[in-house]
This record gives sequence, structure tokens and C-alpha cells, in this order.
Amino acid sequence: MFAGTLTRNVETAAAQYTGMIHSTRFDIAIQLETRPKMSARSPDFDVTAVNKSGRKVRIGTAWNETGNTSGNPYISMQIDVGLGPFRVNAVQTKEARAAQSGAFEIIPLVSNGLMKSGSISGELTAMDADNAFTGYIANMMFDLEFMLIENSYKTEETHPDYRIEVSSPRGTLIRVGSAWMAKSSRTGNDYLSLLINTPDGDLRVNAVQNEEQRGGQTFSIIPFIDSGEQPQDAGTGLSLVA
Repeated sequence: MFAGTLTRNVETAAAQYTGMIHSTRFDIAIQLETRPKMSARSPDFDVTAVNKSGRKVRIGTAWNETGNTSGNPYISMQIDVGLGPFRVNAVQTKEARAAQSGAFEIIPLVSNGLMKSGSISGELTAMDADNAFTGYIANMMFDLEFMLIENSYKTEETHPDYRIEVSSPRGTLIRVGSAWMAKSSRTGNDYLSLLINTPDGDLRVNAVQNEEQRGGQTFSIIPFIDSGEQPQDAGTGLSLVA
């Protein structure tokens, strides 16, 4: 579960980018500093931060990349803050690209595969405004309250319709997954397919309406069953294609 922001600095700045990265366990200020490239695939940047002793330390590396389908530039980062390495991307919204802004958003890339979802409870409720949903998902080991927010990065039909967000202890919104609107080919009923990064790993679930809920605003979250109806990109991890 990671979120953050990154800002391109003026050319005279010591660091090419500065930003913040958040999780439910930390809030860390980071910098991206240009490093000499040894080959075409060598990192373009060192990712640095200041530790509790006030010493600047290298915590990862980053690469300038271009989206395969969109052609949009983004930054891929591999970071380790002492909890093991993780991958995130820094991407721009359509509005930021149009404005030629230096503002990027840090989003999770991929976690370590799907966990089984047999013992899951949850509910999703459509909100009256902003085409959003609020909900929770829980088992005996975790209990997450979250929101579904429209995906402003969606440019392809297969891209997620919603981003799934939770709040850090300081109230920073952290993106923990994606959701797709879908329709059952068997019943014709609408449902949502969710991919969530929980503390136990990536979790696939569906939000469906039973006979009593149909036509209302409430959905029940149930374990995912592979019936071949899942959206095309629903199994490709947590990355948003910008």
C-alpha cells in the first residue's frame, strides 16, 4: 500500500525531482538525483532520503520510461526503506500533461501475486455525488475501509474504471487497488470486479447485488470465482497505465 507525489524541479536544483511517499507505516520525503548511466538500461536516478540521524542515504533507483500503449512518459522506481524492496510508478494525469506541469502521482505497481479469498466479508455503497463508492472488506486478519474514485488516467477500454483508496494514519490517501465495471454474460446483471492490495497480498473479489439489493445502492463483496467473465486487464496487478 503506497502513495505519494513527485515534482520536477527547475534545472538549477540539485535534485531533478522531490516528493513524498506514504504508506500505513511511514511518510518519507524523497529526492531523485541524476546518476551516470553505465548502459541503456542503467537507472537514470538515485532515490535518496534523510534518515533519523539526519544523514542522506540512497534508498533506491529510478528509470525514465514510456508507456507501451499510451506513449506517455512516466518514472519507474524501486525503493527499499528497510521493509524489503517495492516497486512504484510516478505518472501524470491528463490534466497535468496538458498543462505541461511537473507534478506526478506515485502509485503502486505490482504486489506478490493473488491470495485466496474464501473467508471475506464486505460491502460497497454507491454515493450520491461524484460517481464514487464507499465500502469495507474484512476477514479475521484485517479490516479495510476504502473508497472507489473514478480513474482519471483511463484512456483505454481495458483500463480500470475506479481507483481504490484508503487513508494513512496522517490522512493521506493511498491507492491500494483498481476496480472495473462489468456485466455478467450469464445473468446480464452489473457488478464490479475489484483487485485490492491487502496486508496479506493482492486480493480479487466481486461486488454484486442479490435480489433484495438489485436496483439499490448497496453491493455485497464476495470471493472471486473465475468464470471467465473478469475484465481483460483485471489480473495484471495494481499499476495504472497513464
